[in-house]
Amino acid sequence: MSANNYETMLVFSVANGEEGAQELLAKFKDLIEKNGELESIDEWGKRRLAYPINDEAEGYYAIYNYKSGPDFPAELERIVKITDGALRSLVVRKA
Repeated sequence: MSANNYETMLVFSVANGEEGAQELLAKFKDLIEKNGELESIDEWGKRRLAYPINDEAEGYYAIYNYKSGPDFPAELERIVKITDGALRSLVVRKA
């Protein structure tokens, strides 16, 4: 299995405070480590959203850089979609 480099940006809800966002940050960190090789997490912290999502004006941004097999990013996006508190995600395969 060949591993590819990926970058995933996640935006978490801050409705439960920054502690809630930190818990989600750790959850996805663990998930990525189980399915690939986490290289770095760039935490941007709490930022104003360009437009409200679910009536929220702010979100907690984090960018994960990792290596994994080609099947994992789709699974990661599926899990993000069913996770309460995860507002948006973007997965990019890096060249």
